[in-house]
Amino acid sequence: MTTASPSKLAVLLERMGLFTPAQIEEVLAQYQPGGPSLAVLAAGKGYAREEIFLEKMAEVLGLPYLRVGEQSIPADVLARLPPKAVFQYNVVPVAMENNVLRVATSDPFYPGLVDSLRLASGLRVRLALSPAGDLAKAAKKFYGVGAETMEQMIQDNRIEVAPEEEALGKQDLGELDQEASVVKFVNQVIWEAHQDRGTDIHLEPMETDLRIRYRIDGVLHQTPVPPQLKRFQPAIISRIKVMAGMDIAEKRLPQDGRISLRIRGEEIDVRVSTMPTVYGESVSLRLLMRSSGMLGMDKLGLNPRDEAVLKKLIHKPHGILLVTGPTGSGKSTSLYAWLHTINSIDKRILTIEEPIEYEMAGINQIQVRPEIGLTFAVGLRHILRQDPDVIMVGEIRDKETAEIAIRAALTGHLVFSTLHTNDAAGAVTRLVDMGIEPFLVASSIEALIAQRLVRRLCSSCRRPWSVDPKILEAAGFPKERLSEGGIYESIGCEECRMTGFRGRTGIYEILVVTDAIRPLVVSRASSNEIKAAAIRHGMRTLRTDGWTKVLEGITTLEEVLRVSEEDEALSET
Repeated sequence: MTTASPSKLAVLLERMGLFTPAQIEEVLAQYQPGGPSLAVLAAGKGYAREEIFLEKMAEVLGLPYLRVGEQSIPADVLARLPPKAVFQYNVVPVAMENNVLRVATSDPFYPGLVDSLRLASGLRVRLALSPAGDLAKAAKKFYGVGAETMEQMIQDNRIEVAPEEEALGKQDLGELDQEASVVKFVNQVIWEAHQDRGTDIHLEPMETDLRIRYRIDGVLHQTPVPPQLKRFQPAIISRIKVMAGMDIAEKRLPQDGRISLRIRGEEIDVRVSTMPTVYGESVSLRLLMRSSGMLGMDKLGLNPRDEAVLKKLIHKPHGILLVTGPTGSGKSTSLYAWLHTINSIDKRILTIEEPIEYEMAGINQIQVRPEIGLTFAVGLRHILRQDPDVIMVGEIRDKETAEIAIRAALTGHLVFSTLHTNDAAGAVTRLVDMGIEPFLVASSIEALIAQRLVRRLCSSCRRPWSVDPKILEAAGFPKERLSEGGIYESIGCEECRMTGFRGRTGIYEILVVTDAIRPLVVSRASSNEIKAAAIRHGMRTLRTDGWTKVLEGITTLEEVLRVSEEDEALSET
């Protein structure tokens, strides 16, 4: 397919039957060979969706139209076109027909496209049409992230590590266009994870390959990588260590570091951790979005009753509010939402955190630095001399920190913090086990909030589920609640990367320490006894809140079962 003249393109668009003469003239006025395709221009103006445009264009040109992501492509066909050409022109080879290579593209009029593909493959080339998004996803799926970079590095026999003085943090990954190198490959991995809404990146050395996985919506997904990636493992890991300010010569001990960079103008903090394993150093990167992490309380997923209770609690003049749950359950996000809600000119708010995940205007935030002696306990002791109204402690890890937090609460300060326990009532026994006197726990703590994150069903592809009553019974779902709504199941579509889920929301268990609960705390009652008493006085457990979100069509039965434990205390009420 050669570059067509404007008059031929006008005839083509007219024959498609989708546009008025004025629309055709407007699209062609903006079209430049080598720039945005006709399909993109027409879709951008709202005249026709890209899929419909390309389907009609295929009919007029007599070319096949296909959805590349919906079919399997033989490995020998994929090997006919080098990754560099695939990613440069956003094309994918789909079939071999009588020694002719069929290549899918979204822009058949790209200047010199067929000739370039013929030179790259050494074969005659015929085109097929497919949406640009499908092609980009298929290229990543079949060739792997950074495949074109890896190919160029192998051709150049280049495995160098970038110099330490390169200031990546001053550049925007969305604008970088380096030569093929380890630097570019690492940037592509971080960029891809950010585009996929990933929160963590794991580079895991195996015996014969280097596996890369992204954590998206709390679940790990393996990302396709070039088969020859293992060859560059030492250089890739060294590059990440250089970026994070680590010692690249030390490979026997775990190390921690931090990278600051920008992606599309958004400030990103990356926490880096390395760990020596049998086949080399395993590297984990946690992506922290400084700006996007700030949520209002209305976005946390609280039901109206719990939200009202929490809003009342966070405006109390003193006391401790503890959020409990495992790592990655959204505890920090909840604390920041509370601080954001009460942040005002007449309140002095100080925090001590490790690390500072989100920067908040109007709040004094302190970073824990154990290497110089600035621990949670030391920082908290000095914070009390700073005349605070509200204090947020990132985590209560030991008796000393707990004692100072309780003293702060008893002397007229409101304290927010987190604790690693499975449910709300378990926080009481954890503090007593640390060595805190039960009467101090009972008098200082106002509420204990347990939380988990469940994946949200994709609104584009979810569908009602006629669930077998036996499944509900096995799950412990109260069948009498079915009248409150319907149960949906996940399907999977392009919007959600075929997972059936997009985004996450919280499920909560709020145990307010009332006059009915305090005597149980003082008498060292078990966590199950405390939980049972709280349920009798109206507390909704994690699983009960989860069932409500299932009936509202927000999440699935399996998600609630995955993140919550059976409510043993319910049988005791």
